[in-house]
Amino acid sequence: MSDRAPQPVERRLPTEESRQLVELVRDIVSKEIAPRAAEEEDAGQFPRALFTLLSESGLLGLPYDSAYGGGDQPYEVYLQVLEELAAARLTVGLGVSVHSLACHALAGYGTEEQRASHLPAMLGGGLLGAYCLSEPASGSDAASLRTKAVRDGDDWVLTGTKAWITHGGIADFYTVMARTGAEGPRGITAFLVPGDAEGLGAALPEKKMGMKGSPTAQMHFDGVRISGDRRIGDEGQGFAIALSALDSGRLGIAACAIGVARAALDEAVEYATGRRQFGRPVADFQGLRFMLADMATQIEAGRSLYLEAARRRDAGLPFSRQAAMAKLFCTDAAMRVTTDAVQVLGGYGYTLDFPVERLMREAKVLQIVEGTNQIQRMVIARHLAGPETR
Repeated sequence: MSDRAPQPVERRLPTEESRQLVELVRDIVSKEIAPRAAEEEDAGQFPRALFTLLSESGLLGLPYDSAYGGGDQPYEVYLQVLEELAAARLTVGLGVSVHSLACHALAGYGTEEQRASHLPAMLGGGLLGAYCLSEPASGSDAASLRTKAVRDGDDWVLTGTKAWITHGGIADFYTVMARTGAEGPRGITAFLVPGDAEGLGAALPEKKMGMKGSPTAQMHFDGVRISGDRRIGDEGQGFAIALSALDSGRLGIAACAIGVARAALDEAVEYATGRRQFGRPVADFQGLRFMLADMATQIEAGRSLYLEAARRRDAGLPFSRQAAMAKLFCTDAAMRVTTDAVQVLGGYGYTLDFPVERLMREAKVLQIVEGTNQIQRMVIARHLAGPETR
């Protein structure tokens, strides 16, 4: 299996600080991530020590305020860091994206006291987060969730089950959406639940076709009691908070998808230029050259799309439609590029001796998480033509 670091991409970064940041990430990738990525993924090993290193290096709080331990980096830079990490190992890139998603609610909607109390440890204190919205019977229809939070004196008591939770069972904190009122989106409230809360338990991790190093599990809330100051935002504001987080999270998924596609293209180019058939490199054959050209074009187009959405976000402009477009295009592109990479390698691409089969399996989940690509099309269409008529 390949243990090479991703080929560097020439990046147009806004500051010297951001250029140094990307160089730091590439150094960590080449020394700490790429050499062990294939072996640890095959063994289903989650690199918790690596996430501690990333936290100590300031890479788990990049888009957040430095007053609370964040990195003060614009999304334009943060997403390019995610791409670098995902190109080396999706478990790491997606893990950082999910952690950032889990911090979003408190950073954006928490009180000053809540931020000061919790964010420094979450952003740079070695903690790892998870985001709990989906449930066994509510995935795309997230507003129908049934996990309940009931007042008991000054506390809240949570009961229910969350599903498909990245870092489920190993996270130090969970941002949880639970029902506190009537049915529908207006009855949902956000909470910050510590990972060691009594009554909180994880099911066995799901057995997945890809991302085997990243645990995904149901989380069971069996009368989990938390103090009242762990409610985030107002009662009934949770669904709006969740949607806000997902707009930003979808950009993280888009960046990770381009990282996976880029890794697949690197492998395809290396193989095509080194493999000889009929007396010459297979890269000399026009049919294969055109495949590589199409793969590279999709990667560049996807990167441009997610960066434009990020720049809109950084400028304070609406970006929900662009985020949905970026998530849709980039993840579909990752699926096409990784599938084509397997084809370029032929029979070798179908073996475990080369990483492209793993990249293809990993690309598939990116079309599903944080809103399936069918949901993204619905979001885009609503921006264009308004809500559906009933």
